[in-house]
Amino acid sequence: MTTASPPSPLRLLAISGSIRRASHCTAVLRSLQPLLPPEATLELFPLDEIPLYNADLDGDQPPAAVVQLKEAIKSADGLIVCSPEYNYGIPGVLKNAIDWASRPGFASPLKGKPALIMTASPGTAGGVRAQAQIRDALAATLARPLVRQHIAIAGVATRIQEGQLVDKPTLDIIQAGLLELIEESRWIATRSAET
Repeated sequence: MTTASPPSPLRLLAISGSIRRASHCTAVLRSLQPLLPPEATLELFPLDEIPLYNADLDGDQPPAAVVQLKEAIKSADGLIVCSPEYNYGIPGVLKNAIDWASRPGFASPLKGKPALIMTASPGTAGGVRAQAQIRDALAATLARPLVRQHIAIAGVATRIQEGQLVDKPTLDIIQAGLLELIEESRWIATRSAET
């Protein structure tokens, strides 16, 4: 009788669309590790040191923070983005990071990378308009935004206590999305190993 080998380690990279110290989105991302299987690890990458995109700096020696961002994306098996919505749209800090990470075009570290996209807002819509823009921006980089119901956390301020997301129904929905991301990441890894 053979025993199944344990699942291979899985590395997920979390990116918050807010750099505010008390960000609700960052609190959501910090709450995810307990929802993951033991072989999955989660790293939160802060965007506060990423400079504004400038093609003049996008050459052989890009800014150190940009190099770190691209390396973190490249070494991750999947991405988790949680973002607020600013004026019905994607926050500038997140769009800027996507712009940097999308280089070089058609061969960036985002290419083929599965991504779970969530938005969170104190309002009633949960950031769905920004979510559509984030999906479009990531799809344009050839990343693989998951095709699933939107995870839009409305009234997020009431669902967080002491810097952690505590609302069980919301955590259950997010966990379903995380499991889908893990499944997609493993499928891509298996497919890559076969080619």
